[in-house]
Amino acid sequence: MTGTIDATGVRDDRRRADGHRAGDRSVGELVHQATEQISQLVRQEAALAKAELTAKGKRAGRGGGLLGAAGALAYVGLFALAAAAGAALALVLPVWAAALVVAGALFLIAGLLALVGRAQLRQVGPPTPQRAIGSVRADVEVIKERAHHR
Repeated sequence: MTGTIDATGVRDDRRRADGHRAGDRSVGELVHQATEQISQLVRQEAALAKAELTAKGKRAGRGGGLLGAAGALAYVGLFALAAAAGAALALVLPVWAAALVVAGALFLIAGLLALVGRAQLRQVGPPTPQRAIGSVRADVEVIKERAHHR
């Protein structure tokens, strides 16, 4: 009788296609298997990163388009509001003075919005695939742990 008996007392007579027992693998076969598994893992991690960045890009594109449309409408509305403010001030000031007051107020608001917008952009940071990076780090830790146990 051939085969091995494992720790539970069960005989293992499994054979590979080449006739050798399943546990009898050469170093070359093990290295080949490890290389294939690592290649597959790298491809899967790259696919995860690509999917994550694609989803973020689509979301950012939709958000940017909506913000652009809102900005265009607000721009047109601002002209109407500025004209109304100028007309109202022209009732108590000369027309040229009313126009200067409205223009000064608009420039002040524009400056404040620019400062707030710049601060918001600085907080965003680079677009990195955080889940994919975390997954790769976890894979590296598992590989290190298994390498130390052998």
